[in-house]
Amino acid sequence: MKPEKAKTSMTTYPSSAEIVSEPLGVVLVISTWNYPFLLSIDPVIGAIAAGNAVVLKPSEIAPAISTLLSKLLEEYLDNSSIRVVEGAVAETTALLEQKWDKIFYTGSPRVGRIVMAAAAKHLTPVTLELGGKCPVVVDSNVNLQVAVRRIIAGKWACNNGQACIAPDYVITTKDFAPKLIDVLRHELEEFFGKNPIESEDMSRIVSVQHFKRLTRLLDEDEVSDKIIIGGQRDENQLKIAPTILVDVPEDTEIMKEEIFGPLLPILTVENLEESFDVINSKSKPLAAYLFSENKQLQKDFVNNISSGGMLINDTILHLTVSSLPFGGVGESGMGSYHGKFSFDTFSHKKAVLYRGFTGESPARYPPYTPGKLKLLKTLTSGNIVSILLALLGFSKD
Repeated sequence: MKPEKAKTSMTTYPSSAEIVSEPLGVVLVISTWNYPFLLSIDPVIGAIAAGNAVVLKPSEIAPAISTLLSKLLEEYLDNSSIRVVEGAVAETTALLEQKWDKIFYTGSPRVGRIVMAAAAKHLTPVTLELGGKCPVVVDSNVNLQVAVRRIIAGKWACNNGQACIAPDYVITTKDFAPKLIDVLRHELEEFFGKNPIESEDMSRIVSVQHFKRLTRLLDEDEVSDKIIIGGQRDENQLKIAPTILVDVPEDTEIMKEEIFGPLLPILTVENLEESFDVINSKSKPLAAYLFSENKQLQKDFVNNISSGGMLINDTILHLTVSSLPFGGVGESGMGSYHGKFSFDTFSHKKAVLYRGFTGESPARYPPYTPGKLKLLKTLTSGNIVSILLALLGFSKD
């Protein structure tokens, strides 16, 4: 990439400066299973574009894509600069024991901590694309049908909730909740039919293990009686119907851990300003969504909610804008990528200053007399008039 010119200061006059992007070296990309091709190739492209060599470890939970990636990358790319390592926990553990110049991991916060601990042994920088409980706040002044369709698109039409930026729970007012629920019921039936388990548009849960985790969340004593829509399940097909719950207690597991599935709790509050406290009482999410025509509420939401990304009056589409960085904050991740941000993530920004042999100032060299110290203070003050006077041998005092 062409070096980026940078401004210099009077203290280095005459000089010029630039920022040079250079590859980090050999990087490890550990991808995940829910979008196994995209979430493998996307960071690999950024790493290669920045000039790095790459080792890709696809997810063993999506074995068909893992095998496909191994075959295609070996066949079409330079094997001296990119390799694919297939396997499960043992292989990933062995990879993490090696010294890398960068590790890029997409997955759960639990494994993210393991990756970060392994990287710390070698002082290896990491980018962690994790997740969290992404909230959706719904105001009463919206086009409700459009808002509901966009919530459904972000929740159930994207892998049946198995996406890191899928809506995790909804907050609305007690007065507006019945209207929201009625439209959700109607639109879900429009999209997936009266028996969504049999819908060809309804994704399966990725594995028996994940299916049982989701049913455990649903079957908790204080949760099961809060179901108002859905709840049907079929372990043989690994399918769970879109399920909506209302006012689930905050201390239940479904409200504490990222759901990553087709379950959507709705929390009700007296006024929407209370939603800020609810969201901020939890770990910072990867994404936060607000549906409202109220410009002041939009501004307050942007200024008071900390999240990796944010979208007003829609869900998940910020992911598609390559001019925006995609990444988390706090427990939802660190670092970002997409578009040029991917290039930057896999680059070192090297600062370069060029000087000739003119412009010598005796004030920088010993012995440091009071006059020299005064000149140095003036040169570093940033006051142009004082600097010019000092260079001419005059004092502003």
